[in-house]
Amino acid sequence: MPDNQQSHGPGKGVINIGQRVLTTLVGMVETRVRLAVVELEEEKANLIQMLIMIGLTMLFTAFGLMSLMVLIIWAVDAQYRLMAIGITTGVLLLLALIFGLWTLRKSRQSTLLSATRKELHSDRQVMEDRHS
Repeated sequence: MPDNQQSHGPGKGVINIGQRVLTTLVGMVETRVRLAVVELEEEKANLIQMLIMIGLTMLFTAFGLMSLMVLIIWAVDAQYRLMAIGITTGVLLLLALIFGLWTLRKSRQSTLLSATRKELHSDRQVMEDRHS
């Protein structure tokens, strides 16, 4: 005699519905976790890129300010030295400004787990619509 008998009657429908609901919930949770992992990996890459850009901004700013100080100190000396230091200072400060603005723009574009939050909000709306 086999021990695994199928249940018949009203209890079978409830068990089947419960299994389907549980399977659906597990699938939803799995999808949301995968989405969160993908978004975290993207944010990690953005964060590393931003740290590199901040480092370059600080480096160019430091060299620009050092060149500006040398420019002021050597302003009374030879004419060609003054122009060379002025050009160097201008280029380094321009690079610092460009990288600073790029970093600022990049930091404003970054939103942590926005797609995951949007999907969880839509899941919540669907659940609320079904209950009402």
